Amino acid sequence: MTLLSHHLKLAIDKQIDIAIKMQINDNKQGVGPSLPFALGKKYPNAFRQPAWMFIFPSIQLCLHPLTGELCRHHLHSSSVRKALNRALRSTSIYKKINCHTFRHSFATALLQSGTDIRTVQSLLGHSDLRTTQIYTHVLGEHYAGTSSPLDAII
Repeated sequence: MTLLSHHLKLAIDKQIDIAIKMQINDNKQGVGPSLPFALGKKYPNAFRQPAWMFIFPSIQLCLHPLTGELCRHHLHSSSVRKALNRALRSTSIYKKINCHTFRHSFATALLQSGTDIRTVQSLLGHSDLRTTQIYTHVLGEHYAGTSSPLDAII
């Protein structure tokens, strides 16, 4: 779970429009997004409803693993990793960066901005607060984002 910046709303809306247009074109061919087998059987026309379309659909059609019908699945999780690796190769960044790096950056930025550690714990899905407290050590502060009340006065 994460927070979606309101700055991304336009981009997400645009991506949803692209996905729905793709679904409309697929539907003309009798194809739609892959659905769980029981759902597709119970509601044979559900694939025509925009609510069932993936926001990030695959570029290619595939065969549904259970029904064998032609359908469109979502992008594979490796797509993000591959795109990140391509982007990194085009830069002069030589530090090891992977998708998990963004999780650490997210947590660190929240703590640096003064977000309560319990909120960060919840957003990261940590069951134990000690796991989240590791990020305060990374910052070099045990009271990440907290400043002296004197600073607010001066």
